[in-house]
Amino acid sequence: MFIVDRRLNPGSKSLENRQRFLRRAKALVQGAVKKTSEGRDIKDVLEGGEVSIPLDGMHEPRFRREGGTRDRVIPGNKKFVEGDILPRSGEGRGKASEPGEGDGEDDFRFVLSRDEFVDLFLDDLELPDLAKRKLADAESEGLQRAGYSTSGSPANISVSRTVQLAMARRIALRRPRPETIAQLEAELAECHDEARRAELEAEIEAMKAKSRRIPFIDPIDIRFRRFETVPKPVAQAVMFCLMDVSGSMSEHMKDLAKRFYMLLYVFLTRRYRHVEIVFIRHTDRAEEVDEDTFFHGPASGGTMVSSALQAMHDIVRSRFRPSDWNIYAAQASDGDNSISDSAVTGRLLTEMILPVSQFFAYLEVGEAGGGTFDMPDSSLWTLYQRLRADGAPLSMRKVSDRSEIFPVFHDLFQRRRNQEKAAP
Repeated sequence: MFIVDRRLNPGSKSLENRQRFLRRAKALVQGAVKKTSEGRDIKDVLEGGEVSIPLDGMHEPRFRREGGTRDRVIPGNKKFVEGDILPRSGEGRGKASEPGEGDGEDDFRFVLSRDEFVDLFLDDLELPDLAKRKLADAESEGLQRAGYSTSGSPANISVSRTVQLAMARRIALRRPRPETIAQLEAELAECHDEARRAELEAEIEAMKAKSRRIPFIDPIDIRFRRFETVPKPVAQAVMFCLMDVSGSMSEHMKDLAKRFYMLLYVFLTRRYRHVEIVFIRHTDRAEEVDEDTFFHGPASGGTMVSSALQAMHDIVRSRFRPSDWNIYAAQASDGDNSISDSAVTGRLLTEMILPVSQFFAYLEVGEAGGGTFDMPDSSLWTLYQRLRADGAPLSMRKVSDRSEIFPVFHDLFQRRRNQEKAAP
């Protein structure tokens, strides 16, 4: 079936041009939202607020007739003479003038609610590489037992419940038992007293009549198994958040890591209804913690990355069967690791973690002002690079400033066509 929209364009405007304008305006708003989020604190990272976009991007295009020869009279002209070339209309619009020189125009400012802000920020993000099963926002429907009903399909008759109710009704109405009637008939056969025989015959006939009035199973006894449709998840996913909290991690580095995980947490809880989040922090030993401890609990000590990977492997083996779960992991560290631990870390990744994971992202944080390209390769970064060169599906990024968190997060989780791998 084909539907042809023959409605006239509103206000003699091109509908196709309006759609292009709306897409451009949405892109400007999304860019303004991301830029506004860069300088916020962790707790306010995705709160609503005022954003601004340039006025030049808010003009809707329209067709105008140009060309031809025409005469124009410009009243009050003291600047141009015949033969001068006039500037194109719109030049300089939206640009601030020098102090004391003419008028300038402000940007277009408006206030977004928290829901609007989050929707725009997360609009083009998704969990990458969903290869095992499609993770959808919607849910499928399944059947669940919901008691019994007095009507239904014959295939759903509950024999046990029907017989139980029939027995209760027969006992309540004192229906004669067949064994009792059989005993009276046997006594009648052996009895030779005419008066007694008459009594027995009358009693037997009354019992049989009562049995006919009270059937063994009545229609009111019949019960049918009842089922209700309940929502069931199409698929399940779990995200492991592994964060280094050892003594080598400065407060600035921890702040960068927490900002990244805060974005990841809001993204997962906002976009997906069936995603478990497991928080693991480690020094020279790892522990699974709750959300509050992960983001705010103090910790210090040595560094052994393998402890976090081993903890993740143990949790996957005990709670998240890879055949039923899409498994993701995001690791944040300053890259310091014990030299003796590198072999164990590489073996855990290649043999235990990566074979069951859909996506593994590593974020290396550096000191403020160092610059991403100036950060020297750490021991962990060198190890992961070697593993990736051997074909391991690792996504690696470096950050050293707050403003780099949002582009890196967007790059790792942006929507890709055909579920392509994230660029290294």
